[in-house]
Amino acid sequence: MNRRWRAGHLPGVDTADVRWHGLRFAAHGREVEIEVPVLSEPQMQALARHVRGSAQTVLAAMPVDAIVGVLDRAVARLLDPADPLRREADELLPVVTGLDAEMVALGLTAYLQTFRAPQLHRFVAQDFANPKVLDGFQPAVKGGAVRAFGPRLLGHSWAGNVPGLPLWSLACGLLVKAGSVGKLPSAEPVFASLLARLLAQIHPPLADCLAIVWWPGEQPEPAAGLWREADTVLAYGGNAALRGIRDQLPVTTRFLGYGHKLGLALVGRAALDPLRGPAAARAAALDLVRYEQQGCYSPHVLYVERGGALDPRGFAQHLATELAGLAHRHPRRELSLEDAASVAAWRQAAEWRALSGAGDELLGDGQSTWAVAFSGQARPLAPSAGHRCVQVCAVDALDDVLPLLRGHEPFLQTVGLATTPAELYRLAGLLGAAGVTRVAALGAMTQPEAGWHHDGRFNLADLVRMVDIEPSAELAADRLAPYAQEGRP
Repeated sequence: MNRRWRAGHLPGVDTADVRWHGLRFAAHGREVEIEVPVLSEPQMQALARHVRGSAQTVLAAMPVDAIVGVLDRAVARLLDPADPLRREADELLPVVTGLDAEMVALGLTAYLQTFRAPQLHRFVAQDFANPKVLDGFQPAVKGGAVRAFGPRLLGHSWAGNVPGLPLWSLACGLLVKAGSVGKLPSAEPVFASLLARLLAQIHPPLADCLAIVWWPGEQPEPAAGLWREADTVLAYGGNAALRGIRDQLPVTTRFLGYGHKLGLALVGRAALDPLRGPAAARAAALDLVRYEQQGCYSPHVLYVERGGALDPRGFAQHLATELAGLAHRHPRRELSLEDAASVAAWRQAAEWRALSGAGDELLGDGQSTWAVAFSGQARPLAPSAGHRCVQVCAVDALDDVLPLLRGHEPFLQTVGLATTPAELYRLAGLLGAAGVTRVAALGAMTQPEAGWHHDGRFNLADLVRMVDIEPSAELAADRLAPYAQEGRP
């Protein structure tokens, strides 16, 4: 074992009384054992109450601008390649995830840049016309006043498919002044632990306002200790996992689940001239390689319009060339037996279609760490095997894709779109009506901007409850003021 590293953040808990479990990872010729905390149900409940109480004292008194400042300083340190915690992330994340080290570093840097102070202020303004409602009562347009209160305790359950994901929900929790307790994913227990330690270093009072925990999925007792105390639960993962969490929650607990989604891209003929076509293929290849299509916004099917100077098959060939080049720069991570079997089955199905003589073709031989299946006809929307496997389909018009989306509404989220300005807005309207919640450029599908409406919802507004002071209450109070005049109506 090359290294042992302890995850988690447990304010108010004596770590000597905690049982620790080792998660072993090996990649790139290195090994690491990550020790994660396993709390008993009473320990979890006590931790949750400690965090909730601290948040009501510390976070409630902090203006949102001050919270943004703390987050900005934390992100600035993580963007510094010489910072000890960033170096630790760069060292551990490739081993834990198996992803190419340079790809992890580039992806993490691009992701972190969306959490600087200007982006965070836009993030808050996206959900609240007057962000000061998070700090106190503000005049309401209808009269009276209004204020937003976040949960006293926000529970997080994270997926481990994309490094750095916990930053998103932890930032949301802090911005609405909620105490946060997050469950580490077994697949990536590093980043949230580093972030909690960094926030505690930058602003020590925050150390007691958040906790990072773990428990085995088959042990419901620790989870019960947290779910009983949380006002709201944010969860990421597969639909079965989300259902399991929701079924454990009290009926009064607000549950916000972000489940499995299926990404696709549409490439119009305007993007298929000799110059733009290869560039579009290069951008699409980056979306395929980032995170090995494990993110909810990663593309699995590309529909390419006929009628451009570069035909759909030519686009597929350019895409294959780009994937081959990226395979040298950013090698695909080693596949598990289950993933390898899934990729082999997907390739075999594509090979059988190619043998049918119906205009299908599989680009990439059995030794390639990528595969592009081309079809001369529009095939139904379906997930590929991931890990750089993608279906490219020729269509006569991009509108022909819309009927293929029917029945997939619960799983639609991100569409990459390459077309003219007029077509962008027309198609975005049709895609939105079909269930799509995000339209991005090719190459930006896997890099959502700060403040985007995740799965079409509000990131911050969904977490808060609004408290109204009605004009009648203001008027009644005014009558009781020392300056009130007797007999005044």
